Amino acid sequence: MGVFSSDADHEQVVFCQDKQSGLRAIIAIYSTALGPALGGTRFYPYAAEADALHDVLELSRGMAYKNALAGLDLGGGKAVIWGDPDREKSEPLLRAYGRFVASLGGRYYTACDVGTYVQDMDVVARETRFVTGRSVEHGGAGDSSILTAWGVFQGMRAAAEHRWGSPTLSGRTVGVAGLGKVGKHLTAHLLEDGASVVATDVSSRALDWVRATYPQVNLVDNADDLIRSDIDVYAPCALGGALDDDAVAVLRAKIVAGAANNQLSHPGVDKLLADRGILYAPDYVVNAGGVIQVADEIEGFNFDRAKLRATKIFDTTRQILALGDAEGVPPAAAADRLAERRMAEVGRLRTIRL
Repeated sequence: MGVFSSDADHEQVVFCQDKQSGLRAIIAIYSTALGPALGGTRFYPYAAEADALHDVLELSRGMAYKNALAGLDLGGGKAVIWGDPDREKSEPLLRAYGRFVASLGGRYYTACDVGTYVQDMDVVARETRFVTGRSVEHGGAGDSSILTAWGVFQGMRAAAEHRWGSPTLSGRTVGVAGLGKVGKHLTAHLLEDGASVVATDVSSRALDWVRATYPQVNLVDNADDLIRSDIDVYAPCALGGALDDDAVAVLRAKIVAGAANNQLSHPGVDKLLADRGILYAPDYVVNAGGVIQVADEIEGFNFDRAKLRATKIFDTTRQILALGDAEGVPPAAAADRLAERRMAEVGRLRTIRL
């Protein structure tokens, strides 16, 4: 897959290399129509460069739409560092990456993602000020998964109201695929709301944690078993592509609402879900709590203000589901239309000469 052969219409794609530190990174800016691009840095051992490029292009586009629907005056971008974070992450590598972020002059703000943490952002910030998602000790918000999970829970409540008439998961069974940073917090919210939780994870450490912390959670061996389980809501909270044609064909849930990015393996999956009567709460709508949290740092972080903004994901999800019904399109298409409308209408104002 080449950059110019992509039809994603990105503004800028930057390949970054520092051989001495081992850095191999790609920064993709999809849109700055609403403001500087904001999106996290994923550190992942991709099988090939083409896989890294595909991921960063898809993720950066998703960030543009996510930030638009979250009501932020920020565009969409993303970065990937190609490598194994457990073996290759180092201070020189992270600082070299920070130099490349700085070279963009503020067109791109970075933050945490899979394989990177607030401590890593503190290191990157030693080379550039265009970093958010930093530790509390350095004036940041800390772990962005807290409000990511809160936003997913709000989106799930809105989907439950749309499907069953009441904005609660009480008495429902929710399948959580992935008990990482977000899945753990989401599980807590669901249990507090009175839901039953069935879960799985590829990490034995995560499974041991949930056994010790929430023994009432039922565990299954893998995501395939979870999809086939007798659940009301399916919550993908790991890597993307969880929903393909085969998974949709056997999925028993009536709602899909989770934290993972790019949950649909291809654009037609949203229609497959709709044809089976499964309500899909678009991932980039419901998982926007994290970006709302880190974006708030740019103003000077206030947790209560950020949580209030993340709580509004309930209203945004409700609006999108209603629009989908009114226009006869799947929720993902309705969400895209709202995001594109805001990027076009607000972006146009930036052409007015002052």
